[in-house]
Amino acid sequence: MLNNKKEFKMMYGGKEITVETNRMAKQADGSAVVTCGGTQVMVAICSAREVKDGQDFFPLTVDYSERFYAAGKFLGGYLKREGRPSNQEILNSRLIDRPLRPLFPEGYMFETTVQALVLSFDGQEDPEVLSSLGAAAALAVSDIPFNGPLGACKIGRIDGKLVLNPTHDQMKTSDLEIAMAASRDAILMIEGECSEASEADMLTIIKFGHDAIKQYCNLVDEIAKTCGKKKRVFESAAPNEKFMKELGTAFNADARNVLSINPKQERQLATANLTKKIADTLKVDFAKFGLEEKTDFKKAAAKGVDELLYKMMRNDILAEGKRIGGRKMDQIRPIETEVDVLKRPHGSALFTRGETQVMGVVTIGGAEGEQMADTMTGLTYSRFYLHYTFPPFSVGEARGYRGVGRRELGHGNLAERAIKKVLPDPADFAYTMRVNCEVFESNGSSSMGSVCSGSMALLDAGVPLKAPVAGIAMGLIKEGANYKILSDILGDEDHLGDMDFKVAGTEKGITAIQMDIKITGITEQIFTEALEQAKKGRIHILGEMSKTIKTNRKDFKAGVPKMSTVQIPQDKIGALIGPGGKNIKALQANYGVTMEVTEEGLVKVLGIDPDKINACITAIDMQINGPKLDSVYKGTVVTIKEYGAFVDIADGVSGLVHVSEIADERVQNVTDYLKEGEEVNVKVLEVDRFGKIKLSIKAVAPIAKKV
Repeated sequence: MLNNKKEFKMMYGGKEITVETNRMAKQADGSAVVTCGGTQVMVAICSAREVKDGQDFFPLTVDYSERFYAAGKFLGGYLKREGRPSNQEILNSRLIDRPLRPLFPEGYMFETTVQALVLSFDGQEDPEVLSSLGAAAALAVSDIPFNGPLGACKIGRIDGKLVLNPTHDQMKTSDLEIAMAASRDAILMIEGECSEASEADMLTIIKFGHDAIKQYCNLVDEIAKTCGKKKRVFESAAPNEKFMKELGTAFNADARNVLSINPKQERQLATANLTKKIADTLKVDFAKFGLEEKTDFKKAAAKGVDELLYKMMRNDILAEGKRIGGRKMDQIRPIETEVDVLKRPHGSALFTRGETQVMGVVTIGGAEGEQMADTMTGLTYSRFYLHYTFPPFSVGEARGYRGVGRRELGHGNLAERAIKKVLPDPADFAYTMRVNCEVFESNGSSSMGSVCSGSMALLDAGVPLKAPVAGIAMGLIKEGANYKILSDILGDEDHLGDMDFKVAGTEKGITAIQMDIKITGITEQIFTEALEQAKKGRIHILGEMSKTIKTNRKDFKAGVPKMSTVQIPQDKIGALIGPGGKNIKALQANYGVTMEVTEEGLVKVLGIDPDKINACITAIDMQINGPKLDSVYKGTVVTIKEYGAFVDIADGVSGLVHVSEIADERVQNVTDYLKEGEEVNVKVLEVDRFGKIKLSIKAVAPIAKKV
């Protein structure tokens, strides 16, 4: 049968979603089409039947792709075919990827791909959520081993009420955006931003989302029962038990010595030396360790060392409460902070926490610096954005930098979310702001270091943040019911642990959150404890930052463009701009400024000299509203007649100084008193109903006859 479509429906967040199987991409190992409203996403999943030679990690690739035809749109620009994925597509791919990884069986090393393709987009329903739901369904009907079911959702809060999977328009009025994924029993992934939410609020949000996801898990079970394939049998690539037992006996003391070394580079060197020592031993005594002569002893040794350190470090923490370097579970590494580090940039800060160091650098300016994005939803312009760079030298690696990767985009996006929530309102601070976070050294959460350095650099630049923001990365070691939560985790504690949980915020509350796990999920109890421990750490870090800078610099540094704004009626915008932009170009040239006008009539004037900015604002006001009676203006004599002189008091605004308003005595010849191009102070006497302006020089200070 060509079409053996199976269709499943449920209400999810008050809206019907439909999951279809056996309709599209039937040669994939598993596929599903998910529909909500006019938005449709197809997800196809394939997994290789053989492991590549030497494969020692799980190669999972997730690609989320938007096609502009889905929204009935053409791409902008010269090329009309979709090319490399956009930043948002990459971020969406990561959101789908992260909750899937921990649910594949241990030792599963078969190359696996998940491809989500947006086929239709109605402008409202979120295709990213549907993609995650489709991945769960596609895995359920496939023969790929997977410890599901799972579900996903997004949560907003509108007028104080939590909303599941808000529409695009609803999200515009939401004060938070939280994406999460979970199994029926545990939380798998969280990411999002909020407006200084309390820990109690965050728990309520997560529970709200988890309760809904449980209902979707029931639907996935029904889908699997109705049309799921029998799961394939595979040979696990988990470590050889005999090998690990012998390794632990022979090299326990060496491994213990490695974990006793606190500096990262020294510990890595000791790990490399131990790996070499084990490899040399395996070559001459492979049978003792349950290996064959054809074994790749270097890879076996590396894998064995990793497993040995993994078990030893976890046991030290769970049994003895002992971390690398001897820190307590909730102890934060020493922190150093500096601002105004760089001479020319508009703002800069250096944040160092242990062996993690990030430089934040700020550039502020006008609309020419806005970040444009062309997506299915339309053109958007961001007045604030953060770029995160992680060069190889930050971890002591001798290799070239090959450009921004998915990880960097994800870390930068999290830091951007954290800071975005404390930016001043555009009406109060209309500048465009770019933050660059340069990671100079990394051993544990450079993304949270970016939050700290970025926040401080903005304050150093003079940006009036609502409050400083700091971030902290939390870890987890869990075996059965026994667990320990770690504050400010090291790179090795992240690598060998079960959770990477990042929380950023102000003293008042959380502004951004991200959680990834490597086990099958964490309970709400663990999540609650981790949130409270993270809050203590965040408050401590904010205290250390405040020793260097508490509030924003009151004056911009030399060379930073200043901005003033004036509101004009929308029907006067055309008059300000003039035919072909003549008027606004003249204003910019005459005053040495840059001007921007919004559709709402907000005029932004940028320049280096505050006096020229103020003069330009005055000229704009004059052009739009005309001069004010009895006000005094500085003008320029442009034309001299027998009956007086015409004086420009602003670009395009001219008035007549009658011969009787030049001096106290009778003026016979105007040129005896005034010359064209001369600057004079004039007072506005009258503006008649035709807009003609009468000016007076003598009302300010009479002019004497020139000799």
